[in-house]
Amino acid sequence: MSWFTRKDKGIQTPTEAKREAPDGLWYQCPSCKKAIHTREHRVFAFTCSNCNYHEKIGSQEYFELLFDETKYTELDPMMGSGDPLEFTDTKKYVDRIKSTEYKTGLKDAVRTAVGNMNGLPLTISAMDFSFIGGSMGSVVGEKIARGIDYSLKHKQPFLMISRSGGARMMEAGFSLMQMAKTSAKLALLAEAGIPYISLLTDPTTGGVTASYAMLGDFNISEPGALIGFAGPRVIKETIGKDLPKGFQSAEFVLEHGFLDFIVDRKDLKDKLTSLLQMLQ
Repeated sequence: MSWFTRKDKGIQTPTEAKREAPDGLWYQCPSCKKAIHTREHRVFAFTCSNCNYHEKIGSQEYFELLFDETKYTELDPMMGSGDPLEFTDTKKYVDRIKSTEYKTGLKDAVRTAVGNMNGLPLTISAMDFSFIGGSMGSVVGEKIARGIDYSLKHKQPFLMISRSGGARMMEAGFSLMQMAKTSAKLALLAEAGIPYISLLTDPTTGGVTASYAMLGDFNISEPGALIGFAGPRVIKETIGKDLPKGFQSAEFVLEHGFLDFIVDRKDLKDKLTSLLQMLQ
């Protein structure tokens, strides 16, 4: 009978009657390509429910994930970069800063905040890769240093969440000085017996890896994070040899003794709480 047989082939819906899914409603995992609802993706701490791929997130997401009821006080929120060298490449540094501030809503590549995590007081400095590749300039070093000062004054643990391409070339020597500055501040934290936990996320490279990112009482990482100083291509060209499989991944770095453990982001708050309770 005709109602069981499709007479007209093809979809006949006119273009104006078609409905599009609202932007931002679905998230497609770049690893396994599975599409999941953005609400589900958020519930899973921005990890894929199918393959556990850890999406790159910024300081705001980490603050929401770690601070109780997302209640925190940000330190020096309006501190911004100057232009001590009057640097210009394809555009003026001051113009690059302004355009990046406009696009990201951030003042620089790190934010520092204080609050409670499962009732424990904690200072967190979290980097934002979206701000000039999370590069370490004078503001990054100063805000981290002030966060450490706050932890020293209030005798509370300090958590550093790193995600960076390294030093900020537009500030040259001023940027490199932040390696020594933050390392010296962390030494004061160690002398005071105050815990410092360093969380390395994807990617953590360059001068950040060579300074505060690897100086934690505990150095931990998210699964699959790229961790290293120079990039794999540069190393391969320098030594003239093929690199081992998984080179510079968090799992490779853990196997070679540079990390204490790898933690799934969904378990991060509970694992950090347990760790700090042990150190009390």
